[in-house]
Amino acid sequence: MERIYLDHAATSPVHPDVAKVMLDVLSSTYGNPSSIHTFGRDARRIIDGARTVIAGTIHAEHNDIIFTGSGTEADNLAIFGTARLKKAGHIITTAIEHHAVLHACEALEKEGFDLTYLPVDESGVVSAQDVEKALREDTILVSIMYGNNETGAIQPVKEIGDLLREHSAVFHVDAVQAYGVLPINVQELNVDFLAISGHKINGPKGIGVLYAKAGLPLLPLLYGGEQERKRRAGTENVAAIAGMATAASIAVQLMEKRTNQYKELKSIFIETLAQQGIDFSVNSKVEQSLAHVLNLFFPRVDIEAFLVNLDMEGIAASSGSACTAGSIEPSHVLTAMFGIDSDKLRSSIRFSFGLNNTKEQIERAAVKTAEIVKRLA
Repeated sequence: MERIYLDHAATSPVHPDVAKVMLDVLSSTYGNPSSIHTFGRDARRIIDGARTVIAGTIHAEHNDIIFTGSGTEADNLAIFGTARLKKAGHIITTAIEHHAVLHACEALEKEGFDLTYLPVDESGVVSAQDVEKALREDTILVSIMYGNNETGAIQPVKEIGDLLREHSAVFHVDAVQAYGVLPINVQELNVDFLAISGHKINGPKGIGVLYAKAGLPLLPLLYGGEQERKRRAGTENVAAIAGMATAASIAVQLMEKRTNQYKELKSIFIETLAQQGIDFSVNSKVEQSLAHVLNLFFPRVDIEAFLVNLDMEGIAASSGSACTAGSIEPSHVLTAMFGIDSDKLRSSIRFSFGLNNTKEQIERAAVKTAEIVKRLA
């Protein structure tokens, strides 16, 4: 049975060129980048080169790039590193953020910070006007994701960045899902911190990046050595850093081609489902969502049974729900969009496209999906 992977928003397969680069580094460059001898300097050159490559993909400066262990750590470093320096104040975020942001904000709320969680409309988009209305003199941080990981909804990051030009609040953007799919220029967006992750762009797991605007104070999460200009202690993962730089370079160079391909795959999936005569709807505005993410509502179809049946047919997809001890907790994103009583919370599935997916695969997956819906609805 052919297995079709349609869960690229969760993680993506490693690009062959990335794997080759990483294997080369693992095999030949084992020095500690902090060592001053030749072996250490060889490792340092790899890191410095990767830093320059990644900085260039977002129009940042070389020293603005901090390597972390994940996108989650990058988000946490920006949020805690900003807030705990201030020790008090007001923070604005949205109800649809990734848990790397939401749980960090909830932790700060317990420490005494004042939090505002902005709502979104039914397409999953926050209003820049709501951000503006929520701003206060004591607002120290605004954290808004670029593209939602569950629905793909693209947020008005540039508009929010523009209105923050006249405010002292620090602007943090979780771009983990958007990086490599949308062009990013940190100068034009007016962001202070921006988080990205290696494994979402056909790079390795266990490596992330935080862009930190030059001159901004940042309290480290980790203490130890003086790596990453004293902002992130710990010996650098040289092979993963090299792999992420390769993945970033490929993703940005092929961005337009890949984006057009994903849009075509998304259209094929939707059109094939429609041809099969089943009842479904899209949980976002297709034209205002990330090209590779498609969140669909199938009335009267139970999420858990749906995912099990898809897996039995060799199709990997996911939902925004958390399955714990046999019970399903509704997606916080869909809850924010449609309310806790909406049927969409219990009958929505995310399909996401990426490396190695073909039009033929997508057609077959859509037909199989329709067959399952007819059985379960």
